[in-house]
Order: sequence, then C-alpha cells, then structure tokens
Amino acid sequence: MQYGAELKSRWGFRWWICGLLFLAATVNYIDRQVIGVLKPTLQHELGWSEIDYGNIVFWFQVAYAAGYLFAGRLMDVVGVRLGYALAVTLWSAAAVAHAFVRSVGGFSAARFALGLAEGGNFPAAVKTVSEWFPKKERAFATGLFNSGTNIGAIITPLVVPWITLHYGWQAAFIVTGSLGIFWLILWLPLYRHPDRHRLVSRAELDYIRSDPPDPVVKIPWLKLLAYRPTWAFIVGFVLSGPIWWFYLYWVPGFLYKQHGLNLTTMGPPLVAIYLISDAGSIAGGWLSSTLIKRGFSVNVARKTAMLVCALCVVPVFLAAWTSSLWTATLVIALAAAAHQGWSANLYTLVSDTMPRHAVSSVVGIGGMAGSVAGMFFALLVGHILQWTGNYLILFGIASAAYLLALLIIHLLVPRLQAAEQQPN
Repeated sequence: MQYGAELKSRWGFRWWICGLLFLAATVNYIDRQVIGVLKPTLQHELGWSEIDYGNIVFWFQVAYAAGYLFAGRLMDVVGVRLGYALAVTLWSAAAVAHAFVRSVGGFSAARFALGLAEGGNFPAAVKTVSEWFPKKERAFATGLFNSGTNIGAIITPLVVPWITLHYGWQAAFIVTGSLGIFWLILWLPLYRHPDRHRLVSRAELDYIRSDPPDPVVKIPWLKLLAYRPTWAFIVGFVLSGPIWWFYLYWVPGFLYKQHGLNLTTMGPPLVAIYLISDAGSIAGGWLSSTLIKRGFSVNVARKTAMLVCALCVVPVFLAAWTSSLWTATLVIALAAAAHQGWSANLYTLVSDTMPRHAVSSVVGIGGMAGSVAGMFFALLVGHILQWTGNYLILFGIASAAYLLALLIIHLLVPRLQAAEQQPN
C-alpha cells in the first residue's frame, strides 16, 4: 500500500500542469519566431537592411526586459493563474497585430507589444514549477516545459512557409497569433494552486511539500539584489540569453545567405536544429535530477550539468567556417541543445536557493537583465553583419559565453544553498 501511494504521488496531476506549461512555451516561441523565419521574405518585400532588422529585434528586447521584470512581480502578487492568462491574452493580440503593419516603425511597435507581454511566460512557468514540484524534480520539470520552446521552433519553419506561400505573410502572423486562445481554454478551467486543487491527492500534495518549508520572511524587491544567487542568475542570463536570441532570429538568415536556402528549403535544417535542442532541454534537466537522486548534492549536480552544457557549446564557432550545410546545422543544433539544458538548470538554480514567494521576482530581474543585454547584442549583430557580412565573430562569441558564465556563477555562489543561509 505504501509503495502504491508513493507511485501515485510520483505520477500525479502536477505533470498535467507541466504539460500546460509546455504548451504555453510552445505557443510563446511560435509567436516569437515567425519573424525570424520570414526575415528573408520581409527584407525582400519591405526593403529592410540588416540594421533595420536589428532595430526591430532591439525593440522586442527592450519591451521583453521590462515585461520580464514587472511580470515576475505580478506573478508573485496576483498568482500565476490570472497573471499567466493575462500575459498569453496580450501577447496573442500583439502577435496578430504584425499582420497590419508594413514599416520598420510599425513592426518595431508590434514587436515591442509582443515582448512586453511575452516577458510573463518564464516567470510564471518557473513559479508554477516551484509551487507544484519538490526540488528533486524541478530541473526535470523545467526541462520538460522548456522543451516546448523547441517544439515551437520546430513547428514554425514547417507551418509558416506553407501559410505564407498560400495565403501571404500576413496570414502567417494571424494564424499563429491566434493559438493562445486555445491554451486559455485549457488553462483557466484546469489551473488552481495545488493546496486547493480537487484533482491533487493527499499523497501527491505531501510529496510536493516534502522539502523543508521556506522561511516565513518577506524579501523586498530591491533587497533581492543583496543575494548572491540573484546575481548568479543575472550573470547566467546576461551571458547566455543573447546567444539564444541570435540563434532564433539570425540562423534562418545565416542559412539563406551562407548556404543559399529559401523559404521552402530552410525547413529541414531548422527542424533538425530545434528537434535536437528539444532533446537537450530534457537531457539537461534529467542529468542534474538523476545525479541528485543518486546522492550527489544539489550544488554538484546542477554545476556538473551546466559544465557539460557549456562544453557542448564550444564547437559552434565551426558553423561560420564550414561550407557544409549539415556540418553547420549539426554544430548549431548541439549548441542550441546545450543552451536548453543549461537554461533548465539555470532557472532551477533560483528555486533551489530562493524562497518560493520570491522565485518569480528573481527570474524577472534576471530575465530583464538578460533582455537588456540581448537588445544591445541585437544592435551589435545588425551592425556586424551590415559592415562585414560575416558570422565568424558572432559564432565565436557564442562558443565562449557559457564557460565564462559558469565560472562567474561558481565564484558568486560556490555552494548552492537556501537563501536564508546566504550572506546578504
């Protein structure tokens, strides 16, 4: 009987909640990536330069930084059920709005609105994981929902070219932007806090609450900056986040320019990149969770997984050197997979070290900082490509960023432990 109760607790309703987070991440990245897939088409039809495109991405990043920061606090104040629903509603409307503009200014405004709303996705998802999963499962759960970003990135190059070729690029924005409505139909009836959810058994709730309780202490927002784990997360996001944006927004253009692919032929390489990166998201979370279950400390498990991921990014500089399409595709895919595994553990670092009520706020602060770095990196990418037409510098930056980030994280937080034990 005890074994049956334990088994039931391990495979309970919380995994359905994780599935909803997965779907939200999928929709989030479909709406985000449409413009990257359509970049060659829009540049040709609307006459954008590389700098114009970099400026459009810049305004998304500006808004995403603000959205990430304030959405994190919003989720802590109003809760994830209403906060998440509001974010998805607003970003869906902003995604559809792209269909009704044509100028660089118009696209910049639409991207700004999209970034502001999409900033709520990850603070809400990470807070949900902290409320629904014990620490030993959080990295795996985070890896699972984060793999939705790759599914979104896989679906986009398969669906958007077909819609564009048959109905025009405006229809691609309208169709994909409408997907959030279907997610809301599932989220609002199904989501409640685990303490109040009728589908959560007592055994599962006890399993979710099996970690020592968080200290009953309120940490003011600005005082979160006095905690080393906050800065560790900021550094990790600042150095790795812009690299992921680079893959998302510029790899389609890289394949078009360097390897002659177009809207109808770039699908298979992009699908391969994000299919492999999807496995990386799950594998990164699985690795650290497995190490913990085998008796390793949270500190050793998380940092070992992050080191493996950082090392897997290093070969990506070869993408700019090789003339082989599939060699370039595979090294980018490996780096993208490593990024996703890295992210699963980086997000979990926050819930490992900070009280549950502060998790979204810390994720919001770090995400804001990463987005600020991303917006300036977007301008840098646009100018480098406009001036040199070469991707070597950019892939070189990507190959070194994660090892540098891990070194600084380790210096800031030599041991991962609960926030009340951290010097502040």
